[in-house]
Amino acid sequence: MKKSSNDLNFIKRFAIAVLVVIILTGLLVFLIDPFYHYHKPWFGLKAVLNDKEYQCIGTLRHFDYDTLIVGSSVAENNDNGWYDEAFNCKTIKAIRSYGATADLCYLLDEAFSSGNNIKRVFYNIDPSALNASNETTYEMTGCPMYLYDHNPFNDVQYLYNKGVILEKIPYMIVNSYLTDYNENLSYNWAKWKSFNKESALGLYFRTRNITPMMDEKVYDDQLSGNIELLTSEVEKHPDTEFYFFFPAYSMLWWDGIYRTGERDAFIHCEKEMVRSLLQYDNVKVFCFQNEQEVVTNLDNYMDSIHFSPDINKLMLDQMIAGDYQMTMENYEEMLDDMKAFSDKIVDELIKPYEEQNILTYEQIEE
Repeated sequence: MKKSSNDLNFIKRFAIAVLVVIILTGLLVFLIDPFYHYHKPWFGLKAVLNDKEYQCIGTLRHFDYDTLIVGSSVAENNDNGWYDEAFNCKTIKAIRSYGATADLCYLLDEAFSSGNNIKRVFYNIDPSALNASNETTYEMTGCPMYLYDHNPFNDVQYLYNKGVILEKIPYMIVNSYLTDYNENLSYNWAKWKSFNKESALGLYFRTRNITPMMDEKVYDDQLSGNIELLTSEVEKHPDTEFYFFFPAYSMLWWDGIYRTGERDAFIHCEKEMVRSLLQYDNVKVFCFQNEQEVVTNLDNYMDSIHFSPDINKLMLDQMIAGDYQMTMENYEEMLDDMKAFSDKIVDELIKPYEEQNILTYEQIEE
């Protein structure tokens, strides 16, 4: 009888101990909250942001800010402090890989629902976003939907996540208290990359064959949906100033879309998007694609698209100065000039690389 009683007491104590560990573990994750799912940083911790798929949505819901930098990976190397200083504001990033319009508009909706008074949005338009799907891609690409939805019951996947407990929390604590981590460099990846001609050329895989130029309206169905998504954001928030800009991709990218036959379609998409956006008084549009000194200098790039932080800063400075701004009077001419410049890239500027045999071509499967 005594042994049975002892066994029962042991089981009770063990169950209580397990329950206490479970509660304390969940409480630890809730209090530190490295994905900012419940709150902004507490206990003097810094906003250590290096994992946009897991952290971006939480920061938009819980942080204090009045300015957004919105875009794909080419927008990540912006220093938020540049914007804070230039516009006397508080800036955070709303970033999604690939920068599809539907995904970025989802983030914008979350930001506008946060209760923050958003004064400005700096929105990086990637050309490929204009013909992307009009549906969000978070779930289909494996994003942690328990962080995106508002279902508290599936938070168990976050509160009792081994990676969060053993990796993310220690990483956040170390960067908050033991290093000189700069919160303004959220999601910044530049310090681990090399920006030079060799790297850019090495990561550009040129198609061997040139596809005939497609009809410029080939993407109109997707384009119309994306125009509606963006103009809807502008219409819903007339007191917010939107700065839309096309980033300075390298001449290798232009060579690539010429060879795939998409150049005219991309130019057409840009014209239609710009024309639609410029109808609103709270919109400014800039185009840095024809910044020839930048796009022809491959030392600014790590591949055909991604440029160094110096170019991010240059584009901001040019927006502040009003350079490369598009208006109803000049936008068609500016994009026609870009089309003509892309012909020069193909016919002249890329030729030395061909002659030196330093271009890498895609392998053709037999």
